[in-house]
Amino acid sequence: MTRTDTPDPSAARATIDPAAGPAPFAGRRAALLLGALFLVSLIAQIDRMLPFILAEAIRADLSLSDTQIGLMTGIAFALCYALLSLPMARLADRGSPRGVLLACATVWSAMTALGGLATGFATLAASRFGVALGEAGAMPSSHALIARRLPPARRGLAIGIFSMGIPLGTMIGFGAGGALSEAHGWRAVLLGAGALGAIVGLLAYVAAGPAPRVARTVAGAPGAGSSRALVALPAFRAILVAAVCIGFASAPFYAFAATFLIRAHGLSATQAGLAFGLLQGGLGIVGTLLGGRGFDAAVRAGAPTLLRAPALAFFLAAGATAAALFVPDRRLAILLLTPAMFAFAFTLPFAFGAAHRVAGAGSEAMASSLALVASGLLGPALGPLIVGAVSDRARDAGVANGLGVALLVVPLACAATAVACLGVDRRLAAARRRAVAL
Repeated sequence: MTRTDTPDPSAARATIDPAAGPAPFAGRRAALLLGALFLVSLIAQIDRMLPFILAEAIRADLSLSDTQIGLMTGIAFALCYALLSLPMARLADRGSPRGVLLACATVWSAMTALGGLATGFATLAASRFGVALGEAGAMPSSHALIARRLPPARRGLAIGIFSMGIPLGTMIGFGAGGALSEAHGWRAVLLGAGALGAIVGLLAYVAAGPAPRVARTVAGAPGAGSSRALVALPAFRAILVAAVCIGFASAPFYAFAATFLIRAHGLSATQAGLAFGLLQGGLGIVGTLLGGRGFDAAVRAGAPTLLRAPALAFFLAAGATAAALFVPDRRLAILLLTPAMFAFAFTLPFAFGAAHRVAGAGSEAMASSLALVASGLLGPALGPLIVGAVSDRARDAGVANGLGVALLVVPLACAATAVACLGVDRRLAAARRRAVAL
C-alpha cells in the first residue's frame, strides 16, 4: 500500500513484522476470517439499528417525545462512539486487534441486552452509551485484521464483504425487529439480540489467529502524532469532510425513514420494517459488493477519479429522496428512497479504501477510526436531533407532513456528500501531480 499524499514528518513509520505472527491468510482460512468478520459486522449493525424500528413502541411505552428519540438514537450513541473510537483504533494498530474485537463484542452485546430493562429515557440513553462503547472498536479492529491478513489487491472486496453486514444487519434489524416487537414486545427483542454478539466475537477471535504486529519507528515520543499526522494530509482532510456529509445524510434517514412511512402512509411497524429492511438489505448487499469490486478495479487501473462513482450515486439519491418525502403514493415513496439506500452502501468500500491508501501500512485502523468519527459524530449527534425537533415544532404548528419537511435534511446532505466526493478526487489528483513533480 502506498501513500497518495505527503505525510507529516512526525508520523509513525510502520511495517508489518513477519516474525510476530503467521503469513497472510489465503484460501479457506481467508474465507473463514472474512466470514467471521462479516458476522461481527452483521450483529453489530442489528444491535445498532433495533432502536430505530422499535422507536414508536419505545416512545409509547416510556412516554418519550420525538426529540428524546432523536437524542437516544443520535447524540447518546455518537458522543461515546466518537470519544472511544480513536483510542480503540490505536490499540488495534499497535497491539492485538483480535483482542480488542473480542472485548468490544462482549461489551456492546451486554449493553444491548440491558437496554431491554430500561425504565425511562435516562436508563435507555445509558444503554446506548454502552453499545457505543463496545462498537467503537469493532470496525477499526476488523479493518486492521483485514489489512494484516489479506494482500492489498483483495482488500477493497474484503472491506465490501465486511461492510455487507451493515445493510444485511439493517434488513434483519428492521424486518425481524418490527415483527418480533409486535409479537413479543420491544424489551424481549433487545434482550434476545444482546445474546448473540459475544459468541460472534469469540468466533472472530479464533478465526483471526495471532495477527502480525506492526513495528513502528516514531519521530518523537512514543505514540505521538498518529491521528494528527493523518489529519495534516490534505487528501485525508477531504475524506473527513465527505464522511461528515455522509453522517448528516445517513443518520436521520435511518432514524426516521421507517417512522415516516408509518406516519405519512399508514404502514404498520411490521410493514414499514419489512419494506424498508428488505430493500435496504438487498440494495446494501449489492452496493457494498459492487463498491468493493469497483474500488479495486479503479485502483488497478490507476483511475484519477476514485470517488466519481459515489458522487454520481449521491447526486441521484438527493433528488429521489426529496421527491419521496412528498409523493402521495406509498409504493412510489418507498421506491424513491432506494437510491439513498444504495448510495450509503456503495460508498463504504470507496471511502475506507481511499482512507487506507492515504494513511499507509500500519495506520489502517486509525484511518478507519477517524473516518468513522467524522461520519459518526456530528451527523448522528445532530441530524436526528434536528429532524426530531423540527418535526415536533411542525406538528405543534399544525403541519400535516411535519416529519417529511424535517427530513429534507437528508437530500441536502446527500448533495453535499456528492460535492465532497469530487473534492476528494481533486485533492488526490493534486497529490499525484506533486509526486510526479518530485
